Amino acid sequence: MAKTFVGPQLRQLRRERQQTQAQMAAVLGISPGYVNLLENNQRSLSVRLLMALADSYQVDWRDIVRDETSNRLAELRGVINDPMFTGGVPDLQELRAALDHAPRLVEQFLRLYGIHRATLERIMRQGANGVSESLLASSGEAVIHDFFRDNSNYFHSLELAAEQLRAAEPFDTDDIYAMLKARLAKTHGITVTRRRAEEMTQALRVYDRDERVVEMSEALDHGNQVFQLAHVLCLVEFQPQLDKLTASSGITNRTSLARCQVELANYFAAAFLMPYEAFLQTAEDTAYDIDRISIRFGVSFEQTCHRLTTLQRPRAQGVPFFFLRVDKAGNVTKRFNSTSFHLAEYGGACPVWKIHMAFRMPGVIIPQFVELPDGDRFFTVSRTVDRPATNLETQDHRLSVSLGCELQYAKKLRYAASYNVDDQRIFSQIGINCHLCPRRACTQRAHEPVFMDLPLDTTRRGSTRYES
Repeated sequence: MAKTFVGPQLRQLRRERQQTQAQMAAVLGISPGYVNLLENNQRSLSVRLLMALADSYQVDWRDIVRDETSNRLAELRGVINDPMFTGGVPDLQELRAALDHAPRLVEQFLRLYGIHRATLERIMRQGANGVSESLLASSGEAVIHDFFRDNSNYFHSLELAAEQLRAAEPFDTDDIYAMLKARLAKTHGITVTRRRAEEMTQALRVYDRDERVVEMSEALDHGNQVFQLAHVLCLVEFQPQLDKLTASSGITNRTSLARCQVELANYFAAAFLMPYEAFLQTAEDTAYDIDRISIRFGVSFEQTCHRLTTLQRPRAQGVPFFFLRVDKAGNVTKRFNSTSFHLAEYGGACPVWKIHMAFRMPGVIIPQFVELPDGDRFFTVSRTVDRPATNLETQDHRLSVSLGCELQYAKKLRYAASYNVDDQRIFSQIGINCHLCPRRACTQRAHEPVFMDLPLDTTRRGSTRYES
């Protein structure tokens, strides 16, 4: 067995049982000094001790060895870098010490920050009528996003289900629609019908459970029809996996649970259409060329971007990406994140970020190096994607998507190959949004920061009307 360090988990278990190190040592048949070494990660846990812990304290051994420290550390680093925190920022050693010695305090701090973030976002959305009664409620979308992020946007059980289905139903990429349609009919007695767009003005796909019929709008192109059939197949064939995942999510609101299952079914559909190993290999071979990957698997640009954010399988990881999609008004309509980068968590409203410029250059991939106020640097590529058009009124329902990663990974992407990253001039100074951005003299500022006052001199006119 590889060396397993469980200091924080062991300390937490002992405190929950209200035991001293000597009392725990007596239970386990070891010395108090050895317990101290284990709790401080100066000794690894042997198989014998692991079994003794599981038997003596009636806990699942997997809960003992499960290490969520790396995710928590990344999340804590992201939170601490929020511009609202002024003064000296704790270094990595201090953050690790906090996780080791005060995990509950860290958990409560992160929870408090999450409440602060949700409250601030809701305040910013309020109109002239003031704060609504729903201010204290948690955002369903935020809870689901956090659930996906806490799992590094990777769900192994759904990956395995997708791989098993592909093994049971071999097919060529060109035949995938026919295969899915046949599987639904043969295994589940569900028929698929194509309906005129005029008959489906309020939906693109409807699954009637009672009639065992999937109705698909003709407005969907072939790639999206395939994706929708894979989505429905997940709902009817792998519902137990969805129930198990959502049961562990901590989500209790019925609407949020339904939304979470929809997102998980979308995850399955992507995993089925773009199998993990082949997809990762293609991504690496093409230097993450999104168009070439899309062609290989017969999927859309946006679907490829989604899938790229899920490449976090242990010992087979790709570049850790974040993904955002915005509409023409700047509203974030979708976000995925395999990391805890706060650009992915709260960003999207900065006009300096070229995710907005993409609307002026439809279909063109726009690379950009960006720097946040705390000094974090990222590389992003942005491009528009189109929604299904069914008539004159639905034309130009265009959205803009952006895929990004930390600067250290940019060298793996062909889009960054021609740039000199040592040239400081290539970095655009962006912020999370104007309400949270501390940058001074930004010519694009639309609002004052909510947590600081900008200097104002009545004798001069500055870059914006908010400072001078």
